[in-house]
Amino acid sequence: MAAVASVSFASIAQSAHRKFSLPPSHGCLVSNFTALKLRSPRGSCNFRSRSVRTAVAVNCASAAADPPTVAETKLNFLKAYKRPIPSIYNTVLQELIVQQHLTRYKKSYQYDPVFALGFVTVYDQLMEGYPSDEDREAIFKAYVEALNEDPVQYRADAQKVEEWARSQSATTLVDFASREGEVENVLKDISERAGSKGNFSYSRFFAVGLFRLLELSNATEPTILDKLCAALNIDKKSVDRDLDVYRNLLSKLVQAKELLREYVDREKKKIEERAATQKANEAVKKLVGGVPI
Repeated sequence: MAAVASVSFASIAQSAHRKFSLPPSHGCLVSNFTALKLRSPRGSCNFRSRSVRTAVAVNCASAAADPPTVAETKLNFLKAYKRPIPSIYNTVLQELIVQQHLTRYKKSYQYDPVFALGFVTVYDQLMEGYPSDEDREAIFKAYVEALNEDPVQYRADAQKVEEWARSQSATTLVDFASREGEVENVLKDISERAGSKGNFSYSRFFAVGLFRLLELSNATEPTILDKLCAALNIDKKSVDRDLDVYRNLLSKLVQAKELLREYVDREKKKIEERAATQKANEAVKKLVGGVPI
């Protein structure tokens, strides 16, 4: 299985300071990303799971309360982070938050650390190369809190699952049901909920989380994903489809990022050349006593 490249998401080519256009062949990036959107929700409420096994935050739907609209979630994000975001990042961020809003408020949605790992993976790849590390984390915080979830929990759970996966082999990764441990119990809980067909909401972020588990445990055999999906009661065809979309998107975004880099380099060179010419002219004028030449 090919590893996911470490890249930055990019869709519309506009730098933080100047606008420019990418070739028409790259206009499909946003439309490809919107293909990842999920079904709309019906309602929501929040409660904390009392299960000793998982001890994670749980979110479910309820007819007793109406969920916020997509517009309200996006507005919450904009209120929490008021600084301008370069559109090369912001365009895809807006697509992501719409997609995740629809997942978040589905009736069957329940937060889990594998989902968190998938989202953190996507976000970090999107924001790689962002001018400020501090702003990158501030945007992450505003984004997750706009969805009425905990950004600290997302980061902590993703890190915990990553560390666990690095200590696993392909065999132990798939054989989680026969062992005890914090992450093993999380995976058991996912398997039980997915098997019941009533309290599990599969998403593309979850698929990316699974793929990340395979990467970190160096489980390169294609059959390992089959076995892991079977152990978790997850539809392998859905995972394959979503990972193909994910890989194709990353490939196109690598190309767009390269075009942006080339553009920025050209503009920087032009600025340096103009500055050098101006400096040379000023030096000449000074030598001839200010007489124009």
